[in-house]
Amino acid sequence: MSFTLAIVGRPNVGKSTLFNRLVGKRLALVDDQPGVTRDLREGAARLADLRFTVIDTAGLEEVTDDSLQGRMRRLTERAVDMADICLFMVDARVGITPSDLVFADILRKRSAHVILAANKAEGSAADAGILEAYSLGLGEPVRLSAEHGEGLNDLYTLLMPLADQFAERAAEDAPDTDVILDEDDGDMEAEIQMPTARKPLQVAVVGRPNAGKSTLINQILGEDRLLTGPEAGITRDAISLRMDWAGPDDVVLPMRIFDTAGMRKKAKVQEKLEKLSVGDGLRAVKFAEVVIVLLDAAIPFEQQDLRIADLAEREGRAVVLAVNKWDVEEDRQAKLKELKESFERLLPQLRGAPLVTVSAKTGRGLDRLHQAVVRAYQTWNRRVTTAQLNRWLTGMVEAHPPPAPQGKRIKLRYMTQAKTRPPGFVVMCSHPDKVPESYSRYLVNGLRLDFDMPGTPIRLWMRGQNDANPYKGRKKAPPSKLRKHTEGRRRD
Repeated sequence: MSFTLAIVGRPNVGKSTLFNRLVGKRLALVDDQPGVTRDLREGAARLADLRFTVIDTAGLEEVTDDSLQGRMRRLTERAVDMADICLFMVDARVGITPSDLVFADILRKRSAHVILAANKAEGSAADAGILEAYSLGLGEPVRLSAEHGEGLNDLYTLLMPLADQFAERAAEDAPDTDVILDEDDGDMEAEIQMPTARKPLQVAVVGRPNAGKSTLINQILGEDRLLTGPEAGITRDAISLRMDWAGPDDVVLPMRIFDTAGMRKKAKVQEKLEKLSVGDGLRAVKFAEVVIVLLDAAIPFEQQDLRIADLAEREGRAVVLAVNKWDVEEDRQAKLKELKESFERLLPQLRGAPLVTVSAKTGRGLDRLHQAVVRAYQTWNRRVTTAQLNRWLTGMVEAHPPPAPQGKRIKLRYMTQAKTRPPGFVVMCSHPDKVPESYSRYLVNGLRLDFDMPGTPIRLWMRGQNDANPYKGRKKAPPSKLRKHTEGRRRD
């Protein structure tokens, strides 16, 4: 990306709408009520032939204390310091407010390049507000309508000469998920491709509200990048951050980590904004490769925690369970034993998945979490050769043959791995529709145990195979024709 553009301004002037317009997707939540955006959200923007990084920020408030609004303002000011260019947005229909004058003065001091944009400028009702915008002393305002895409050509004209001043940066490629294996390479051992700078590991942190997700990510980053506090439900957007996570033994893990909104029970989610936030978090889970389910040590394995973990398993993602707020726990040994027993009993579909105790506040346990994420990713990419699988299948069938429903014997002929991420296997057999679910579970549990794939989702498909007799179902030739054909061959 050539440069970074931060969109700043008062609440409800249309910053998130313009952000979505520039990135070409509805990434940021948009609603009529002010103050929807709280964290900084980055996106890859495209405007004609320009490629740059755009940052959506929280609405600037005239608050400097430690309240939620004060913390949001400090985060926005940090975005101004990070960005190469600031796009200061005002509402052309409302006109210039005293707050706009204060923030214009702040931007003049903190940013070298400031572009003034008057949004909601469609129609003659905005003319007075646009003329008033000259009083800010930031030059001629760009007349924009983020909702309808008007004025983007004028914005391009202003950005183009600035873009030439900044160095180009490498673009990151999206990760591959649900990889299909090439049938020709079915018997070859494949090395697991670890994440790289071009293809970082995608990690989503999910959990109930106030479990400490944003605090944990800030601790991993080593800086207060995400908005945190004692209030539940601060995070609304699924925020993604790019970083290199240094673990034990100097193992550096390039990754993009997603902070998601806390997920409550569906019956309790009434507000439209919270529904949008939860939906954003669910999309982050679907896009992730590894999902960290963060639990509260005081009340672990609540019904909602189980639903979230089950969702990640059903989506086929590698799962790591992290128990937060471990620093305030008194009897840790007894608590850990209780956690492991509850885990095996309540989440049998994730048996063997990593269970790590951490403290997002102090940073204890982050090395163990780093190792657990790497191990879960490697297991998620595990590949077994066809020869190994068929030797294993023979032993499993000898130890416990499949049942014969309605007197029909089920033959398991051979087995192969069809894909990775998550591991998926195909068993060719007779009467695949009659294989009971219990026998499929027996095979899946055996795969986990014998090929060292604990905790990762495993997919197993039973497929039918045509009978080996190629003449089955073909009509027999009439006896007269058969006799003539035989006699003709004898004369020859």
